[in-house]
Amino acid sequence: MPCNTLPMNMTETANAVWFTTKGQVVIPLRLRKQFHIEDGTKAIVEATADGILLKPVTAVTIRRLRGILKRKPGEKPFAEQMAEHKREEKELEEAKYARSTGSR
Repeated sequence: MPCNTLPMNMTETANAVWFTTKGQVVIPLRLRKQFHIEDGTKAIVEATADGILLKPVTAVTIRRLRGILKRKPGEKPFAEQMAEHKREEKELEEAKYARSTGSR
């Protein structure tokens, strides 16, 4: 078993979730709070021997990784670049939603 996953007996309880026709799934609130998942949080999806593993990329994750990536002198800090990227992604999603619903 990979070291970054918890055996079932170490978690509080298992939760049943359903996938939509688009492959979307709602993560239970208690897990979103536990892993600091907010609106717009991205995740890395991995296929494992046990199934699908979602790894949220949160501000906490970014702070933990701070210093691993070297940046060029004068560049914005990675956390600032990521926050800017998240804002742009959210704006694109909102524009896409507005187009699909006909609202402006």
